[in-house]
Amino acid sequence: MLLLRCPLLLLLLPLSSRPQKLPTRDEELFQMQIRDKAFFHDSSVIPDGAEISSYLFRDTPKRYFFVVEEDNTPLAVTVTPCDAPLEWKLSVQELPEEASGEGSGDPEPLEQQKQQITNEDGTELISYKGNDVEYFVSSSSPSGLYQLDLLSTEKDTHFKVYATTTPESDQPYPELPYDPRIDVTSLGRTTVTLAWKPSPTASLLKQPIQYCIVINKEHNFKSLCAVEAKLSSDDAFMMAPKPGLDFSPFDFAHFGFPSDNNAGKERGFLKSPSKFGRQTSSKPRVDLHKVCIGNKNIFTVSDLKPDTQYYFDMFAVNTNTNMSTAYVGTFARTKEEAKQKTVELKDGKVTDVFIKRKGAKFLRFAPVSSHQKVTFSVHSCLDAVQIQVRRDGKLLLSQYVEGVRQFQLRGKAKAKYLIRLKGSKKGASMLKILATTRPNKQSFPSLPEDTRIKAFDKLRTCSSVTVAWLGTQERNKFCIYKREVDDNYNEEQKKREQNQCLGPDTRKKSEKVLCKYFHSQNIQKAVTTETIRGLQPGKSYLLDVYVIGHGGQSVKYQSKLVKTRKFC
Repeated sequence: MLLLRCPLLLLLLPLSSRPQKLPTRDEELFQMQIRDKAFFHDSSVIPDGAEISSYLFRDTPKRYFFVVEEDNTPLAVTVTPCDAPLEWKLSVQELPEEASGEGSGDPEPLEQQKQQITNEDGTELISYKGNDVEYFVSSSSPSGLYQLDLLSTEKDTHFKVYATTTPESDQPYPELPYDPRIDVTSLGRTTVTLAWKPSPTASLLKQPIQYCIVINKEHNFKSLCAVEAKLSSDDAFMMAPKPGLDFSPFDFAHFGFPSDNNAGKERGFLKSPSKFGRQTSSKPRVDLHKVCIGNKNIFTVSDLKPDTQYYFDMFAVNTNTNMSTAYVGTFARTKEEAKQKTVELKDGKVTDVFIKRKGAKFLRFAPVSSHQKVTFSVHSCLDAVQIQVRRDGKLLLSQYVEGVRQFQLRGKAKAKYLIRLKGSKKGASMLKILATTRPNKQSFPSLPEDTRIKAFDKLRTCSSVTVAWLGTQERNKFCIYKREVDDNYNEEQKKREQNQCLGPDTRKKSEKVLCKYFHSQNIQKAVTTETIRGLQPGKSYLLDVYVIGHGGQSVKYQSKLVKTRKFC
């Protein structure tokens, strides 16, 4: 038996006075040809035991051939549509046995031989229309010329074809377990845990199998080929999660829909991408993600959106052949976000808010009188937080806040404002918020863009250091504090103490250096310096500057670590 490996074998069938058989498959030659991808590129011949990928233009049929030389030969043909349904038909016809010429034995003209083989339709074995992966399997096939006709009526599309005369020994596709379903074992607001039975190809035949999960919000996929056609970038495979990122006891992996800026930073996927990359400005982002997790058979998808339906597909991939088999996909809707108590904001009063890591808080502001404008002042104590403001259901504002920010919105009679505050992914968030309809009511002091404290190394002595910081055009009170720290005090420890909302009232009186008022109408000259004396030689000190507004609220500048000279 032979599946043709060169168009000349199809078109130049040798003719003689008696029937001739085509040569049997030369396995060494065949393997060499399979490795040479150019050998079958754009060919109408299907090789024996190798999967080919090709392309169909809409309403343009394509025909492939292969020859089975002996009767009672096992045969298996698999057709995999990718991004569009296919119409395809497999048929067989007898091979020509002798020449139609004068008995000279000379070859007939090329076109005449081709017509002699392909003019007849042959006997139809199977026909199919749809986008499922479909098979033709026969344990005893007749000899003859087999032809596979394919057509796409919807759009241009990719597809794959695999044919073999040794299906029992080849087994390139992973076998599915007796129960090929994906089970949803746990469901949360942002997580879904999936489990499935292992492929017998891995558990019994000990072949290298890895599992790839596909997550999207539209529909299930019937083949990995369809997934790859949907993805806009060619680097959509995620790497297996790194050790230490999974959760015991089931070795769950952490996975989520990455943001535009942070996609794949931890696990190297979607370099963009992500994963979730190649810049494709002309194509919209596809909300479809694929992650390959090795040979695990339980996985937790996290960072999903609450109250959202997701579709999950699982593919077993033979890493030797790179061919895959689809489990039966499933879908699940994440739980609704827990309804939280809404905090009422009072006009002109500062409210302290604490938010858990990745959590959110809701606040409500309902002015008692008509107003032209409403002002929201937010002071984020630690990392950046997101604020969203809706007026009677309409989104007016969505911003990330770091430090102190003020937002002024157009008012409306009898309007009610719903404020959603979303915390940081790094850790818990703390902030202060003030809402008011009085435009002159400003509780937080104004800050310069740069809140660093600069130390002058050349002015450093054994008992003093000189520092400077920026001010604003608004006259405010500045207080500077010092604290002696160990020599091994580092930037990481300093970062943990950067709660800007902790005011001077939390400091010891002995740490206070001085307080003074300062401002400048010329913003370029709004700089003040101060020399801190009475320090010990060779010691490290942490310096803090607090600016205190007219309403009594304070904001801390970035802490500065300094060290006096040991010898003078």
